[in-house]
Amino acid sequence: MDKNEKRMLMDKVLRELEDTRNTETSVVKKLAQLESENINLGDRLLEKKLPEIFNLVDDALSATIDLQSVYTAARDKFVKDNKLDEIHEEQ
Repeated sequence: MDKNEKRMLMDKVLRELEDTRNTETSVVKKLAQLESENINLGDRLLEKKLPEIFNLVDDALSATIDLQSVYTAARDKFVKDNKLDEIHEEQ
């Protein structure tokens, strides 16, 4: 794999991380909505389990955001170190 192909694959990974982040954000919102609806319902099972699931997904979201940030910096460094931004601008 040449350097430009690697940059393109890194870009794809970043797009997929963004998609993952958006999906996890949606799941967090849905779980919060369910917790809110359970205030009126008062179901003990939901009251016990929803916060546990919410915390797991929220932790995954935080980890995804952190990875996305670190990987973006790594991708940007790779592009700069290999002067691929100049190649990309010429195309």
